[in-house]
Amino acid sequence: MRIDYHTHHERCGHAVGKLEEYVRRGIEIGLDELGLSDHMPLLHVDPATYLPEMAMPMDELPRYVEECFELKAKYKGRIDLRVGLEGDYIEGWEDRIGAMIAGYPWDYVIGSVHFLGEWDITDFRQTQGWESRDRLAVYKQYYGAVSKAAASGLYDYIGHIDVIKRFGFQPGADVTDLEDAALETVKRYNGAIELNASGLRTPAAEMFPSRRMLERACELGIPVTIGSDAHQPERLGQYLDEARAMLKECGITQLATFEGRKRKMVDF
Repeated sequence: MRIDYHTHHERCGHAVGKLEEYVRRGIEIGLDELGLSDHMPLLHVDPATYLPEMAMPMDELPRYVEECFELKAKYKGRIDLRVGLEGDYIEGWEDRIGAMIAGYPWDYVIGSVHFLGEWDITDFRQTQGWESRDRLAVYKQYYGAVSKAAASGLYDYIGHIDVIKRFGFQPGADVTDLEDAALETVKRYNGAIELNASGLRTPAAEMFPSRRMLERACELGIPVTIGSDAHQPERLGQYLDEARAMLKECGITQLATFEGRKRKMVDF
């Protein structure tokens, strides 16, 4: 079973390529299942203050879903498409996020923490935000938000759970307890996580999560899915061979797949 559950396309503004280009590329590289999972429109940031190419406009969301289902029907029998959303977790905005999710028939929703307030910790244009903050305090806030996302019941799995490390800003202290507390919350609420291979092309130079966190997730029995986080069609599936190898080294032999918000484990 070859899958890639984390992808983006031109509607989100900071990716390129049309949805159909990703589908054709998925067929080309031999994927059995492809998850289309673009970023949700932002609710907590005034669109007038968006940085360029920051997020999908709200009026594009229904068009995105419609096109996903059109492609699902068009390519039936050639590749199984799953219609998903990467849904930001924003503390205090749970009701609005939940209403947006409830409005569409998703196969799965990824819960990702990109924002601490209006600061996007994953945006290379906003790394100056670290300069005025205590790094350990940022890590504590981040993992607290991850735990709240896992406990919210809004999401099918947590995306790139340790993406806080993306740009190489270290906390200056051991944060194993913070990482493990987040994983334990995922387990407590019967959630799952992804192994996001895109970390290999960032300054962090390792996947999200780290091998240590992945091994801990395995010990806890947390289901894991897999994704390239491709923002260009040619990056679909990038580093997933390495990701599958690491999963097997950690003792993981099944992947989580999703359809109609139901999780199914498959051998790989």
